[in-house]
Amino acid sequence: MDTVENRRTIRKYLQKDISSDLLNDLLETSSRASTMGGMQLYSVVITRNAEMKEKLSPAHFNQLMVKGAPVVLTFCADFRRFSKWCEQRNAVPGYNNLMSFMNAAMDTLLVAQTFCTLAEEAGLGICYLGTTTYNPQMIIDALQLPELVFPITTVTVGYPDGIPAQVDRLPLEATVHEEYYHDYSKADIDKLYAYKESLPENEQFVKENRKETLAQVFTDVRYTKKDNEFMSDNLLKVLHQQGFM
Repeated sequence: MDTVENRRTIRKYLQKDISSDLLNDLLETSSRASTMGGMQLYSVVITRNAEMKEKLSPAHFNQLMVKGAPVVLTFCADFRRFSKWCEQRNAVPGYNNLMSFMNAAMDTLLVAQTFCTLAEEAGLGICYLGTTTYNPQMIIDALQLPELVFPITTVTVGYPDGIPAQVDRLPLEATVHEEYYHDYSKADIDKLYAYKESLPENEQFVKENRKETLAQVFTDVRYTKKDNEFMSDNLLKVLHQQGFM
């Protein structure tokens, strides 16, 4: 519990190797995560090689931790292995569809989060890269992912070089609903976001971006409608190419 309560995203790492024994032990234990029908619809690509990190870096907008971490893990939704098993056992797989992708994506995120928790308990630091689904084609090409395999998330792993400040979270009442969903009133929104909006670093974000509110930083700068629509179109295109549509 203490590990999760005190966790931080680690973007800078000591140049200290992670042993294969430790990494494999963490990955093997992670496989005990919940999985749809016991199918384990995921694969994990381990990247240690500097040249391979160089290939992956542009897909993640050249964020420093990709090349700076000892290990980069790409967690992929994978229905290829299970489909091949079906075909070799005189069964006809029918997993080239969106529902199957969703099932595999959920499996992948469950095992990825389990790995992250175990890695932090072992003294490692991790950084989750949400950029994986922004540029899936670049990752598919770099890692030679075949049909029915799709990158879902990337995690950089290493021994922390310093301990950064902990990022804020909304209060529990913002995310937990008893019995049924309770919609938010204007007063609720004001109350739930008051602390986040009052943080000096967030007030600085507003000032630096010349906006009126923190929300505008998100909608107008960080996660714009235009960018989301472009990436949505690209995501659907690549899902089709990889056989999930």
